[in-house]
Amino acid sequence: MKYLHTMVRVRDLEASLRFYCEGLGLREARRMENAQGRFTLVFLSAPETPEAEIELTYNWGSDEDYGSARNFGHLAFQVDDIYEKCAHLQAMGVTINRPPRDGHMAFVRSPDLVSVELLQAGDPLPPAEPWASMPNTGSW
Repeated sequence: MKYLHTMVRVRDLEASLRFYCEGLGLREARRMENAQGRFTLVFLSAPETPEAEIELTYNWGSDEDYGSARNFGHLAFQVDDIYEKCAHLQAMGVTINRPPRDGHMAFVRSPDLVSVELLQAGDPLPPAEPWASMPNTGSW
């Protein structure tokens, strides 16, 4: 058996691509537009693991409520510097829901409320401000 991808429905394809590509550093592997079915599929992967993909599904003109995505769980990515990644996302306007107070783990949410866990590669970084004293915000 081979793992292929996880599909996530998105309301705003451009906002989601900005979050996943510019924010997290994923790359677009391929795209498929289906005019008859009125949807666009965009497959993204991390540079280090191109074989594991996230499929963003955008249904044209849909006003379906996808909910808070709490039933999904979360996506998880290992990062080289958790403080740097959180600072980058925060500068983009992303809320750091669970700051990396321990230098090891943080949670953010995509524009479609998908929870994303960020884990520090290797040993945790030493606690540092502003993260060490930052409270949780919302849910993840």
